[in-house]
Amino acid sequence: MQQRRLASTSRSVSAIGLGTWQLGADWGDVDEAQAFAVLEASADAGVTLFDTADVYGDGRSESIIGRFLAERPGHGVTVATKMGRRLPQEPENYTPENFRLWTDRSRRNLGVDTLDLVQLHCPPSAVIEADATYDALDDLVATGAIAAYGVSVETTAQALAAIARPNVTNVQIIVNPFRLKPLDEALPAAAAAEVAIFARVPLASGLLSGRYTAQTTFAADDHRTYNRHGEAFDRGETFSGVDFETGVAAARRLADTLPDGVSLPAATLAWIASRPGVTSVIPGARTPDQARANAAAAALLDDGTDLTAFADTVVAVYDELLRADIHPHW
Repeated sequence: MQQRRLASTSRSVSAIGLGTWQLGADWGDVDEAQAFAVLEASADAGVTLFDTADVYGDGRSESIIGRFLAERPGHGVTVATKMGRRLPQEPENYTPENFRLWTDRSRRNLGVDTLDLVQLHCPPSAVIEADATYDALDDLVATGAIAAYGVSVETTAQALAAIARPNVTNVQIIVNPFRLKPLDEALPAAAAAEVAIFARVPLASGLLSGRYTAQTTFAADDHRTYNRHGEAFDRGETFSGVDFETGVAAARRLADTLPDGVSLPAATLAWIASRPGVTSVIPGARTPDQARANAAAAALLDDGTDLTAFADTVVAVYDELLRADIHPHW
């Protein structure tokens, strides 16, 4: 597993990390034993970045990670959590007092004195652009509540605004074959500023697993059912904002280009991880087998596998099937 420097910090994180939204049971039920097994499979495969948030299962994801890591002294895992969605996402709620309350709660959940990395959780643009936001975050660093901070964003414009701030460690943004706009500006800007990029939703909520058909359905408590059109939060977080049936067709086209023995998820994760400027890709996993398969995709970065046809088809499929339907602010 490649380990890559986390911006200007002294830490390194794996090229393939683990997103843990699903451990909060927001993708259907994942019991605690299964959640521990996913974390164990990932860590044993060389994953050293766990991404979570204080609202994933109302803190369940953080608490499970905290208890898991407490049993593995010297684990070497960086935990990147997020804050800012415990109240309505209105600029007046992003205060130093709330920042302190949220980080203190995450510290308790994770069982640590200092949080490794805290990211603002897709806040309004006004928050990302405000000097007061970064003054408050700098104060949290100065008092030892957090070691570093970043911003999770929805749009390229928000990414560029965060990257321009001198103490931002990372920006988290959706990057996958269905979401190419960040490659044009956000990733080059991050590389120039030595800001890490975490690529989230890399498999487009499972569309790029290659397992779905137009007839696939999901549980009622799965966001792939209840947020398909943005009913609960930003539509772009579910299937990267593309129409489900169109996404299934696009995934089929990509699958047809794969070298023998390479799965669509593995090719996708390796392709994203190889984009200049990407520090880590953070797919989720609901089972240990999924976690191990995701981590194993990192081998494609070093073993000489030719993904040229896949990469060329990514651009062709995006232009032919997806570009017109992707909201321009993504």
